[in-house]
Amino acid sequence: MGEFPRFIMKMLNFQETRALLLKYKIPFSKTILVKSKTEGIKIAEKIGYPLVLKVSSADILHKTDIGAVKTNIKNQEELKQAWKDISETAKKIKAKVEGILAQEMIFGNEVIIGMKRDLQFGPVLMFGLGGIFVEVLKDVALRIAPVKKSEAIKMIKEIKGYRLLKGIRGQEASEIKKIADIIVSLSKLSLAEESIKEIDFNPVIVNSKQTLVVDTRFLI
Repeated sequence: MGEFPRFIMKMLNFQETRALLLKYKIPFSKTILVKSKTEGIKIAEKIGYPLVLKVSSADILHKTDIGAVKTNIKNQEELKQAWKDISETAKKIKAKVEGILAQEMIFGNEVIIGMKRDLQFGPVLMFGLGGIFVEVLKDVALRIAPVKKSEAIKMIKEIKGYRLLKGIRGQEASEIKKIADIIVSLSKLSLAEESIKEIDFNPVIVNSKQTLVVDTRFLI
């Protein structure tokens, strides 16, 4: 797959990303951009605990790697500490920060759905399980856009880790058709928005009741 040099690409900010997700009806977890710790506390009460805090910055491609994501925050004291840690991390690397995202905490299987725009073939879509399955086992399925729902379902069933999504040892089965809907929506987005070179939905949390994009990266 043809690679685009990273240094010529820019990451969309939260508001730009949110607009695209809404435009193409891609379901994402309840997420609110907050500017101060006081506002964050109020929003947390509205969203409910546990929740996630993460930095919102177009300068930071990999938030988790630098400690700019705090998960499973259970109360106000943990929120204050998480806010302090994330703010200090952003200052250390001198990143331009929009604010901090307060997000509902969702539990389930993690999958990754993405796209890279190949110089020859155009948008190439990718699906796989999250975590070790992508990073170590490279357990992914690829397709060239456009992709219909029937083909998206084939992609999902193609990976070695598909059994985990079906539910094993008492675990709930994930809603495969909803995952396929996101793949199809990403296919449409990729074909229509030609300025976007790379997209990562990682992770997408899936369970028997819902399938929601939790973290996104759009590079142009």
